[in-house]
Amino acid sequence: MLDLTAAGAARAIAAGELDPTELFEAYRARAAADELNAFTWVADAAPEPADGPLRGVPLAVKDLFCTEGVPSQSGSRILEGYLPPYTATAVRRLEEAGATLLGKTNQDEFAMGSSNENSAFGPVLNPWDRTRVPGGSSGGSAAAVAAGLAPWALGTDTGGSIRQPAALCGIVGLKPTYGSVSRYGMIAFASSLDQAGPFTRDVTDAALLYRHMAGADPQDATAVGHPDTIALPSAQRLDGVRLGVPEELAGGEGLEPGVLAAFEAALQHARDLGAVIEQVSLPTAPKALSAYYVLAPAECSSNLSRFDGVRYGMRADADDLDSMYTETRHDGFGPEVRRRILIGTYALSSGYYDAYYATAQRVRTLIVREFEQAFTQVDAIVTPTSPTIAFELGSKTADPLAMYLNDVLTVPMSLAGIPAISIPCGLSEGMPVGLQIAGPAFSENRLLDTAYALEQVLEFDGSPARVGAGA
Repeated sequence: MLDLTAAGAARAIAAGELDPTELFEAYRARAAADELNAFTWVADAAPEPADGPLRGVPLAVKDLFCTEGVPSQSGSRILEGYLPPYTATAVRRLEEAGATLLGKTNQDEFAMGSSNENSAFGPVLNPWDRTRVPGGSSGGSAAAVAAGLAPWALGTDTGGSIRQPAALCGIVGLKPTYGSVSRYGMIAFASSLDQAGPFTRDVTDAALLYRHMAGADPQDATAVGHPDTIALPSAQRLDGVRLGVPEELAGGEGLEPGVLAAFEAALQHARDLGAVIEQVSLPTAPKALSAYYVLAPAECSSNLSRFDGVRYGMRADADDLDSMYTETRHDGFGPEVRRRILIGTYALSSGYYDAYYATAQRVRTLIVREFEQAFTQVDAIVTPTSPTIAFELGSKTADPLAMYLNDVLTVPMSLAGIPAISIPCGLSEGMPVGLQIAGPAFSENRLLDTAYALEQVLEFDGSPARVGAGA
């Protein structure tokens, strides 16, 4: 029963072959016995599912999605125990389609991190090797799916926080086009970059979950929905599909040898399916990380100003108002969040705005234009998802720059607002390697088809993750 994909479970429930309560209780037992620290909250009992195409399929949800009456803490002490009075649009849509909330998953605090070591509730462990990180910031969702603790999960991606942990945990992760999924009810990090998306065991499940998440929302002015109906992928060949390899991102520099070898093997599989592999140029892409770490902290500085101890969340005892503000934010925010608030506030300050923030926005515009130009030559762009396999816990926490470099291959797509998917493409040193496929805005159907065709020939076996988790 628990080896079924989410789509398979939905079909079995609809056909009357599987009891949704039995399925939920089986997953709930696994989640409650979680030894990876993937969950921050697990449901006590199976809720009554709504009638719909996802009826009775359990869903794990990242801690930064507001869920009515259920702790939504964004991995932070400043929101510890916070119970929202409403549910995020993306979660509500999935519940209306019949999915049932299994639990909330651990994450880097306010989605700021690449290893899930910044959570106030402790690090998440990689189910392939518990001495290594699962990636971040959506590491709890990725680990839960990889370990078989949930059939699928929701995460968010600001600079790679779905794709990178998906790669490090050996599962599928989709960052949709910015604006295709509502951000209403997501606790914000960087509003022009944050986007919700699925973690799944295979590409078909990713398409199915995304289909029921996408849509315009009057509560979110940036949520325009998707112009097409999201189809379940079926492509068996890639005849004539042009895949671009940017030298600046996939030329080998900074990539671990095992990652590069798995990537090149995946390219050969694509050729065997009929794809045409071409070189493309994204000359500004190497500057994307620098621009991102100006723009995202600037937006976080603004967004996190609401957490002041006055209206909700943690409040420090103090003698006066100014001291209460200072002590609440010092005690409530972890060191990485404080670091990014300081960086962002500095970048936005008088005298530095043009030198930093405005310059970073110009770099972002150049990156958008270069992707647009590249997509006149090719249908999709392919790179490794992460330059390394999962690294050891604690190995990069003392070096913020080394940690930030984990996002070097995913940040350009985030700045451009385009969709990208990571699928497992092999192993290096016994750990998963991810292949990233990116396309023009709203090209998810083509991306999913491309990923699906490759998935069939790559035949990645994720079972060691489930075995390693003792599931």
